[in-house]
Amino acid sequence: MTSPYPATTMTSPERHWLHQFRIPLLLSALIVVLALPGDSTQALLRYDRAAILDGQWWRLLSAHLLHLGGSHLLMNLAGLWLIWLLVGSALSPRSWLILLFADALITTLALLILNPQLDWYVGLSGVLHGLLVAGAIADIRAGHRGTWLLLGAVACKLGWEQLAGPLPGSEASAGGAVIVDAHLYGALGGLLGLLLPAPQPAPPQSTSRHSR
Repeated sequence: MTSPYPATTMTSPERHWLHQFRIPLLLSALIVVLALPGDSTQALLRYDRAAILDGQWWRLLSAHLLHLGGSHLLMNLAGLWLIWLLVGSALSPRSWLILLFADALITTLALLILNPQLDWYVGLSGVLHGLLVAGAIADIRAGHRGTWLLLGAVACKLGWEQLAGPLPGSEASAGGAVIVDAHLYGALGGLLGLLLPAPQPAPPQSTSRHSR
């Protein structure tokens, strides 16, 4: 028999939206929560070269979740959501998670090895460059040739930063020094996108109904 009450389950578009954006939603929430305690969280979780060499390896991941201040945090969250709007559907959630952890480790390990003069670091921007590069690569592999323009823009930005330093106004907006090498290392880590499979298209859903 059929129920007299309407079903309360989410519609297919709602489920699709939550599925596509659950990673940036959860990541954004985690970043905001970690920002609330202030300096105490920074002391425990930021990239600190001496502490990492002393065995506090979790900082290689946690440093990317911290920020210099409110403006730095908002800039990176805006970048995260922009990336997901542009290329978020180019990879499966599982591939994005693999990439997120791998690129975070690649970025901070590269800083540890190649930038011994850098004492401390916080911010998601290095990882964001990797996510954008990987997503763009996957989008191009899926046949969207226009994404070459996006990848070219990232390459030009990285080239400018390596030759001339941070983009004008970026340090004032972030509230501190911009570590451009983190952007380069993150982007190079994003080349892992060449190894990640593109998501398979979902099978069409049946529109038939069953009731009794």
